[in-house]
Amino acid sequence: MKVTINGSPYDLPEGATVANAVTALTTATSGVAVALNEEVVTRGAWESTALSERDRVEVLTAVQGG
Repeated sequence: MKVTINGSPYDLPEGATVANAVTALTTATSGVAVALNEEVVTRGAWESTALSERDRVEVLTAVQGG
């Protein structure tokens, strides 16, 4: 299925979850926030939140510096 992650098209398998989208972009385990179709998805729901064709996912990672 085709989804958009951070503005770029991705092909993910049917049944993919928000967790799959996150791992497509980063291996970070902390400092990551996700929005699905402009709604925040809590970390505890990543594994159980299924994606659908044409969903829009934004994956944000915290960056330290100044």
